Amino acid sequence: MSWSELQRLVEEAEADGVIRRGLRHCRSGQELLLACCRLGYAIEAADLRQARALERASRVAAAAAAAPVPRPSGAASPPTVKLSIAS
Repeated sequence: MSWSELQRLVEEAEADGVIRRGLRHCRSGQELLLACCRLGYAIEAADLRQARALERASRVAAAAAAAPVPRPSGAASPPTVKLSIAS
């Protein structure tokens, strides 16, 4: 596993537009691995699968955190408090 190589690639692609553009042209995981190899990174297919799984999990967690918490059916609404100000 070459997870550190994948992290290095990501950091360098974020900093270098030429690398980033070159990687965006890859149309498959195999093309991406070949491009990475040509650029001198030792990245394996397992690294890409792990990165995709982590990205998916991160998106699911973010969506769950942003979603409102549903009330159980039949639950009473919170009480309404009315304030009146005497003048």
